[in-house]
Amino acid sequence: MRKVILMMSVSLDGFIEGPDHDLGWHMVDDELHSHFNEQLRGMGAFLDGRVTYELMAGFWPTADADPSSTGPMVEFAAIWRDMPKFVFSRTMEGAGWNTTVVRHVVPEEIEALKARPGGDMVLGGADLAASFMRHDLIDEYRLYVHPVVIGRGKPLFPPGAAKVVLGLAETRTFGNGVVLLRYERRSPQRMDM
Repeated sequence: MRKVILMMSVSLDGFIEGPDHDLGWHMVDDELHSHFNEQLRGMGAFLDGRVTYELMAGFWPTADADPSSTGPMVEFAAIWRDMPKFVFSRTMEGAGWNTTVVRHVVPEEIEALKARPGGDMVLGGADLAASFMRHDLIDEYRLYVHPVVIGRGKPLFPPGAAKVVLGLAETRTFGNGVVLLRYERRSPQRMDM
């Protein structure tokens, strides 16, 4: 069965974006972007909220035609365009680039997606992640902690988020100081450990 993997960049103080949706603090260099591409190339779908989808759709469809794009950016543009995408939105009427609009997070429908053949599915967007957490639908957390404190913004995990018990599966430090913390959900039998 495929997994749902939350893959997010986060500041040291737990924010995914600064005030006014600022992402300028992200420290994505060629090494980190190449790692993202390696991880995403084998995925089966992107699961995004509307804001994340619109951010991606506003840049990646033509990023490989921009002469200032780096090699990893050109590679990711093709990955993003070709990958099936599910955007969760109550307001969008339609979307391009191999995208299906889904109105609500329905656990049975997500479990059916997980049962389909193909690669794991990557989840993006804090609001959508919170909804998936409430329904216990996230199998793995890949948090890329950037060595910057931004002080305020949108937190990855809002106050009152559901308790989830995880086991550390991997850590990796990149040359720019970003640290990957990869956690897997513990099976119910192991939760009391």
